[in-house]
This record gives sequence, structure tokens and C-alpha cells, in this order.
Amino acid sequence: MEITLSVHGMTCDHCEKAVKGAIEELNGIQGVEVSVNTNKVTVIYDDVYVSKQQIESAIEEQGYDVVVN
Repeated sequence: MEITLSVHGMTCDHCEKAVKGAIEELNGIQGVEVSVNTNKVTVIYDDVYVSKQQIESAIEEQGYDVVVN
């Protein structure tokens, strides 16, 4: 599966690395792209191992807000 999330609060390379690293630690993640410029996080994942909610929680635990569209 692939999802794109809007994430507020990312402003720099450190933010990008923190979000990407937190998501990559989850089981079932196949790819992560983080763009500070567009405030978007695109995740390719296997929903047998990880849920959208777990991905959102990993981002929020880093101190960023996932915006529900």
C-alpha cells in the first residue's frame, strides 16, 4: 500500500531524518519519502505488518502533527 500524509512542524533536514527514521523502524515499511518543502510524507508499506495508525503515531511521537485531510 502507499499513503501520503500531510505533516506540520517539519522545518529542516533534522526534521526530515527524524520522521524518516521513526517510520523506517516499523515492521513492514518498504519505502519512505519525506519532503520538508511540501510537508508531505509518502510511505510504501505492507498492511499485513503495519497500519496507517501506527505510521501516524510514529510521526507524532517525534513531535510533528499529522493533518487529516
